[in-house]
Amino acid sequence: MFDYRKLRKEIANKFKTQAAFAQAMEWSERTLSLKLNGKRFWKQPEICKAIHILEVPAESIQEYFFTYYVQNIELKSEVEKDSILASANQEVQ
Repeated sequence: MFDYRKLRKEIANKFKTQAAFAQAMEWSERTLSLKLNGKRFWKQPEICKAIHILEVPAESIQEYFFTYYVQNIELKSEVEKDSILASANQEVQ
């Protein structure tokens, strides 16, 4: 899942409300909500339109649209920590 917090902040800064941004994108509020909550994927033309409307530099697309959401969890034991780290390392390789 992707983390759209930075995108949400930019929308709030430029448009004040998500409804106003949705209108600028020619979407319903529901469509925007589904995209910001990871229920629908952003298409390339939509990303291009959004960065144009928000005046975000193209070099920043990754920060706004492709930052992974990392859940902050509290681990109860060293065994759990070691297991999760080993699992994460295997996924990266």
